[in-house]
Amino acid sequence: MIKKQLGQKICALRKEKGMTQEVLAEASSYSVEFISFVERGINAPSVEGCERLATALGVTLSELFDF
Repeated sequence: MIKKQLGQKICALRKEKGMTQEVLAEASSYSVEFISFVERGINAPSVEGCERLATALGVTLSELFDF
């Protein structure tokens, strides 16, 4: 459940910032495939990965989990 919520939040933030999955992947040092899996709730990033995604999205770590 939390993987799906986190994925939806990351997707919403990415779209809000006008970023493609490719841009987010490059900015966070992940593959596009992994970003896609995260946004669909299939995979979840590690705590360090969440920090990388938050930085790439220009938000705080706590904002990622504000759902």
